[in-house]
Amino acid sequence: MTVSHEAPTVPDAPAPLEPGTLEAAGELLRALAAPVRIAVVMQLRVSPRCVHELVDTLGVTQPLISQHLRVLKAAGVVRGERRGREVVYRLVDDHLAHIVVDAVEHVQEDA
Repeated sequence: MTVSHEAPTVPDAPAPLEPGTLEAAGELLRALAAPVRIAVVMQLRVSPRCVHELVDTLGVTQPLISQHLRVLKAAGVVRGERRGREVVYRLVDDHLAHIVVDAVEHVQEDA
């Protein structure tokens, strides 16, 4: 039996990220780190929604939904588009929905 003394191959490590990038990613993850905001993202990944639709679907109050939408909007997760007297919210892009869906599926697998 021969024993190899060569070091095992290690995949190339990613290049170090700028501290500003890491801070921004942390802020984004903090914005997603509330159950109601996760539920909002899950709803918006299906289709754009008005506040009253989110209230009806999620069973929480209008002020609470509005508060969470403000956080998501400030973090660049959602954007609102005025249509008459209502504002329709949609996800800025699908990357964020994937983060949330992957987290939810991961938890469901472990349950």
